[in-house]
Amino acid sequence: MKAFAELIKTLDSTNKTSLKVEALTEYFRKAPPKDKVWTIAILSHRRPPRPVNTTLMREWASQLAGIPLWLFEESYHIVGDLAETIALVIPRSEKSTEKSLNQFLQEIIDLKKKPDEEKKEYLFENWLNLNYYERFVFTKLITGSFRIGVSQKLMTRALSRATDIDEDILAYKMMGNWDPSKISFNKLILEEHEEDFLSKPYPFYLAYAIEDEPASLGDVAEWRAEHKWDGIRAQVIIRNDELFVWSRGEELVTDKYPEFEDFVGPIPNGTVLDGEILPFPKGKIGTFQDLQTRIGRKNITNKLLEKTPVILKVYDILEWDGNDIRDMAFGKRREILERLYTEVSPEGIPLHLSETISFKNWEEAAAERENAREVMSEGLMLKRLDSPYLVGRKKGDWWKWKVEPLTIDAVLTYAMRGHGRRSNLFTDYTFGLWDEEKEELVTFAKAYSGLTDKEFRQLDAWIKRNTLERFGPVRSVTPHHVFEIAFEGIAESKRHKSGVATRFPRILRWRTDKKIEEANTLEDLKALIP
Repeated sequence: MKAFAELIKTLDSTNKTSLKVEALTEYFRKAPPKDKVWTIAILSHRRPPRPVNTTLMREWASQLAGIPLWLFEESYHIVGDLAETIALVIPRSEKSTEKSLNQFLQEIIDLKKKPDEEKKEYLFENWLNLNYYERFVFTKLITGSFRIGVSQKLMTRALSRATDIDEDILAYKMMGNWDPSKISFNKLILEEHEEDFLSKPYPFYLAYAIEDEPASLGDVAEWRAEHKWDGIRAQVIIRNDELFVWSRGEELVTDKYPEFEDFVGPIPNGTVLDGEILPFPKGKIGTFQDLQTRIGRKNITNKLLEKTPVILKVYDILEWDGNDIRDMAFGKRREILERLYTEVSPEGIPLHLSETISFKNWEEAAAERENAREVMSEGLMLKRLDSPYLVGRKKGDWWKWKVEPLTIDAVLTYAMRGHGRRSNLFTDYTFGLWDEEKEELVTFAKAYSGLTDKEFRQLDAWIKRNTLERFGPVRSVTPHHVFEIAFEGIAESKRHKSGVATRFPRILRWRTDKKIEEANTLEDLKALIP
């Protein structure tokens, strides 16, 4: 644990990739095997379930610190991180631990089943017997919100240097449904196991947003376009007459989409498809809002299947006849995919082909992009015909070219303190639009990005002077400022007071030239619904 805490301290104190890789590499060379497994799990978001709810943790930490709960809460809102707040308010200790990371994690797993009094005693013992950074890391492990500036790609690079195993192979090994409390480092990383292959997906290839004009990509004949579908990126695997569906977040979601069981049989074994899971109500592509009725549901009922069926809009094939064909050119892979699609005769099964589009010039491509919302897509994907299927986010061969966002002018109505370096500023905002009938502002979206640091500071000072009411960390403010809000998608929603849900809202600009009477109305917003 001591070495892991030092690693986190190093990673948290630098923005330099080279220093992070160096620290991780050294750690993976020296750490005990079980600690290595848990470190891989933690940095790839495979953490044990939280054993203590944060309400109890805040109460107990304030008791141990000898301060009233309200003062702890105020401190928490200023610091912006619960583990850091606890590490700061509890009396400092110069003690250190000799227990391994693995020992702590096993104790945390066992803690979940114990009564509250034993949980409290366990937390008190460790909070008082760990130094500041060990206490911070320990509390992070308890809360389960372990987020530091290390991507899985960066971790994989360091692990490759420590083990001399190729990064692509490591990325593949670390995907899947493995349990860090049960698997060994040898089995996870060093050994090869044929049975592990059955359900494993391939690392996803991700595109960058296009940076210049598309003409900078060269001859349009060397590229193919597809519509960029707004659903859940997934790989569908059929091996040994079994179906496996993996999301891009490396989550096995087979049971969430029972209609895909129809693929077993028509699609031959040894096939891995890459595509987008899309809602398909009433025989048409729906919105992401439709898909959200399926996401997170424990039980997929017949009524839900009938109301919101889904399809797989397939656009690539990664494995064919049991062979990994990712090194094959995109154009060749598409030939195989299209031949498979024709042979499957997909009538009656939820498999749709994402058509590729060729253009005579880039102006034609731009015109197709402008029509994207009419076919319920976000824009275009541009793929070089000779490109292999790579690992992770790479520049050069795949680009996403999204349509310009939808925009609306809205009024700032509520504000809340931010997190991290913005924890002492009000930077999380709620915006409203006019309900003309009631002559009042109705909230419709929250946003916390899009302003400069200077603008955030200016707005924070104004919010503190113009607060109307306080609701814990949230303040209602005098309606005065208008902002242009951008968003990617829009749909009707019964869960929102406005009756509308927007997708990825963010601040485009501060409209200092407008008065609140000039802000848009709810009707203006609803007119944007396709």
